[in-house]
Amino acid sequence: MFVLSGYEYFLGFFLICSLVPVLALTASKVVRPKTPGVESYTTYESGMEPIGGAWIQFNIRYYMFALVFVVFDVETVFLYPWAVAFHKLGLLAFIEALVFIAILTIALVYAWRKGALEWS
Repeated sequence: MFVLSGYEYFLGFFLICSLVPVLALTASKVVRPKTPGVESYTTYESGMEPIGGAWIQFNIRYYMFALVFVVFDVETVFLYPWAVAFHKLGLLAFIEALVFIAILTIALVYAWRKGALEWS
């Protein structure tokens, strides 16, 4: 008597995906230490004692470099499945991929001219 026939597997998958984080958070709450100590309030940074405050200002170049990396990482994520299924796709998909690469090339040239790729 399921109203939306064909969605039983989706509903089951959705329930499992909803229960996994709830169970993980509940298990971590049960297993964790109940009394926090002084060490639990310190910042863990490679086992070294933290020096100074956490609220310091970073140079904007670090963020720009990270954004450029993310853009081209996303390019790889989108182009890999396209390259795997290239023989099944037609000419239109090839043209769409060329437009996608052209847009990312324009973004790279823009970032390059703005100096976002200069580390020093």
